[in-house]
Amino acid sequence: MVAESAWFTALNKLITGSHVATAHDLVDLLDEAGVVLGMRARIYLADLPQRALRPVPPGSAEPLGVDGTVAGRSFRLTALMPSQDEGSGRPALWLPLLDGTERVGVLHLVLPEGADPADGAVRERCWALAGLVGHLVVAKYPYSDLFHTVRRTEDMTVASELLWQLLPPSTFAGPNVVVSAIMEPFARVGGDGFDYAVDRDRAYLAVFDSTGHDLRAGLTTSMVLAATRNARRAGADLAGIAAAADDVLDAAHVPGRHATAVLVDLDLHTGVLSYVLAGHPPPVVLRRSRMVKTLAGKPRPPLGLRHLIGDRPVQVHSEALEPGDRLLLHTDGVTEARNPEGVPFGLDRLVDLTERHEAADLPAPETLRRVVHAVLEHQNGQLQDDATLMLVEWSTTAHGTLLPTT
Repeated sequence: MVAESAWFTALNKLITGSHVATAHDLVDLLDEAGVVLGMRARIYLADLPQRALRPVPPGSAEPLGVDGTVAGRSFRLTALMPSQDEGSGRPALWLPLLDGTERVGVLHLVLPEGADPADGAVRERCWALAGLVGHLVVAKYPYSDLFHTVRRTEDMTVASELLWQLLPPSTFAGPNVVVSAIMEPFARVGGDGFDYAVDRDRAYLAVFDSTGHDLRAGLTTSMVLAATRNARRAGADLAGIAAAADDVLDAAHVPGRHATAVLVDLDLHTGVLSYVLAGHPPPVVLRRSRMVKTLAGKPRPPLGLRHLIGDRPVQVHSEALEPGDRLLLHTDGVTEARNPEGVPFGLDRLVDLTERHEAADLPAPETLRRVVHAVLEHQNGQLQDDATLMLVEWSTTAHGTLLPTT
């Protein structure tokens, strides 16, 4: 077993060196820490469509599939997976790389000869190392292009480049809520967007869908995201948040540009949620692996079309969740995706797939990954509209599925 002093030295080397390191330097620092521990380490990052795990630096190893590999299983289930290094025959571990609970990729650690990857102490220390590496990878994102280019499988449009910089992390987990979201087509998304903020007592959730599929649609969504965040952080309620988006779109004087939206405020103590529908498909409530209702309620017009309602107050609806309930938000690009025969994907199919994955105890981000891939396959891999999903779990236990057990 590696001595505790060696672990301290290795982690200290990583942390201290990372303060003035580029993304490329982080790989070298990890190599140096590995020498101290008698291990070899390699970072693999998940590509944006979450189909492959790509090595850092590029070309240092072959990409690995998210489906059908031990490394992919570690990523999919956020689990520590023992294996054997093909080159040396030494024991090895695949560990998920997480930023908080957002899946970033996996770390491959080749252990010292004779080490036992099933030993609890070994697993705990390796998981601590993987946790640090996950945070450092994300910390270096804004300062370098390396990790961005590793994760891309095709060139992104300018609209996509803009939107991805504005979105929050795709997954968050707290003691009583899990939020996860996904968007496709990742490289050409134009008008869709999502947002959330989780504080001690409340969670704010939103999904947007702007008209069009071009740069102007991306600009519309960007303005709506900024306006709603600004209003929320100034203490506005849901009606005030919607009004702020109306104001910024009105001020832009762009005819025909508006955005559908669903805005939600969830009380994390009581499970009571308030919501505003702005011309958007209503969210779905799932309970014990089945749909119990859609959040029907009189919608207001899409954001940017407030003149259609004049001075009438915006109607804010409410619903009470039960512990363990899931809330599924989506854009119409999911349900209206059509196969070559013209058959839409539909709400029933969306709910059925989500329910089946929930029944299999899959974590929320893995459920969404599988569902959105099913939507893509339904349309032969070429979506005609943006498709966005958000899954919210009001639960005191759901966060446990997002972290590995050692």
